[in-house]
Amino acid sequence: MPRFAANLTMMFTEWSFLDRFAAAADAGFTAVEFLFPYEHAPEAVGERLTRNGLTQALFNLPPGDWAAGERGIAAFPERFDELKAGVATGLTYAAATGVKRLHLMSGLADRADPKARAAYAKAVAYAAGALAEKDLDLVLEPINGRNMPGYFLNDFAFTEALIAELGLPNLKLQFDIYHCQIIHGDVTMRLRQLMPITGHVQIASVPSRNEPDGEELNYPFLFAELDRLGYDGFVGCEYNPRAGTLNGLSWFAPYAAATPAHKVGANG
Repeated sequence: MPRFAANLTMMFTEWSFLDRFAAAADAGFTAVEFLFPYEHAPEAVGERLTRNGLTQALFNLPPGDWAAGERGIAAFPERFDELKAGVATGLTYAAATGVKRLHLMSGLADRADPKARAAYAKAVAYAAGALAEKDLDLVLEPINGRNMPGYFLNDFAFTEALIAELGLPNLKLQFDIYHCQIIHGDVTMRLRQLMPITGHVQIASVPSRNEPDGEELNYPFLFAELDRLGYDGFVGCEYNPRAGTLNGLSWFAPYAAATPAHKVGANG
């Protein structure tokens, strides 16, 4: 059975950020993810995880100036020193939260630009190397151009090829099913093809990006497919609730009821 992680950036927004951990645990989640923790002290985030018996599944390395519209800096050669500093910051939060995988955003850049491609490969190799020293995985997520126009990493095949080219054992794919359906379609066959390099999975309905309970995709089938493929990582619930987080959790109820008791402070 998939291990679901509530995305606290998009879910449980009825609560302040640090209070979302308890709300997620009360709703039956045993793991959480979010985009960024950097507005809060590492110790504060770690304490909420421990207090509520939650595993930190994933978060993103610093993306540059998010409020100004930046969506990562890895594809910009002139930002490499800033990227290195961001990796160090991310590792500080990783130590406090016990997370085992971090996501590196590429940025808004032209993938046809050879300078951007070289800068991105250099940044990925650096970040993966730094994370490997702490026994952590680095994950790369292709993001569709409808939600994030101009995003450099917008193709699963390119991501697969880069991971193969770099050949780093801790470099994995972040397989967001929502983004894959919009970019390429044929999600099940891509899951089968890419499962050997997949380190994290995320979900949402298509096209609305709401609860995974209908529309284009048959999520009960896809959850069973993940089990058939032997995926034992987390499934991040990166969706926007339609009408309140708790009101939209009927899809999750059968999985929450079947989840074994969680060991406080465990991480995976």
